[in-house]
Amino acid sequence: MTDRHPIRYAVIGHPVAHSQSPFIHAAFAAQTGEPVEYGRIDCGPDGFEAAVRDFAARGAGGCNITVPFKFEASRLASRCTERARLAGAANTLRFDAEGWMADNTDGSGLLRDIELNAGWPLAGRRVLLIGAGGAGAGVLGPLLQARPRQLVLVNRTADRARTLAERHADTARAAGVDFAVAAIEEPGRGFDLVVNASASSLQAAAVPVPASVLASDALAVDLMYGPAAQAFLDWAARHGARGRDGLGMLVEQAAEAFFVWRGVRPDSAPVLQALRQRLAAK
Repeated sequence: MTDRHPIRYAVIGHPVAHSQSPFIHAAFAAQTGEPVEYGRIDCGPDGFEAAVRDFAARGAGGCNITVPFKFEASRLASRCTERARLAGAANTLRFDAEGWMADNTDGSGLLRDIELNAGWPLAGRRVLLIGAGGAGAGVLGPLLQARPRQLVLVNRTADRARTLAERHADTARAAGVDFAVAAIEEPGRGFDLVVNASASSLQAAAVPVPASVLASDALAVDLMYGPAAQAFLDWAARHGARGRDGLGMLVEQAAEAFFVWRGVRPDSAPVLQALRQRLAAK
């Protein structure tokens, strides 16, 4: 244990009462000995910027940001990492003395969960990404950089998907990826990986694409977890795919944020196992 004065961090958003981030970061702090104290701040629907500025003014080290404030968060910082700039959104702020830094660890977290935790390399695969909001924006760049053979992006609002795709066009070219935007009603067939980054699970809505998007041995990942993700996981199982929820991504993006703040990379595997056990017991 450390006797250094704890540095405060928090997840800020609305709602946040359900967030498992305090449990995750407490486990990381115990594991690494870093002086981290982590909490939740519900800023209400209109109080995001004021809540962040107040938290920083009270000597905090940084914060995580949840939906729907990820686009707003990146605009509060004086500096953005390349992955936050590419996404146009941030889920992590670090309150440096010389100016706040915005980062986006969502895509890194998803990639580590798929390739390391699930043991499923993306190179050469066909990928369908559903959703061009804050979650989709955060994961698109790292998915392209993993060099799948093809990546198709779909979204209910086609203009939003096209705008996001244009911002990522150079990344796709550099990675040699066949990258396209398709209509959500006709996304294509037989993808190796289907990632649901839309709000459908959060809203308890039907899966927004037909089951024909799934190859016979596809991996289908929902960025939600717990009861919110269950309908998507059941849908995947009914059609012969391997379903995976977003809990691994949650832990991995938190580990990346912890590294951004503290310069120490925690071991995520035991924390993910403990979190699954914690949620199963509820």
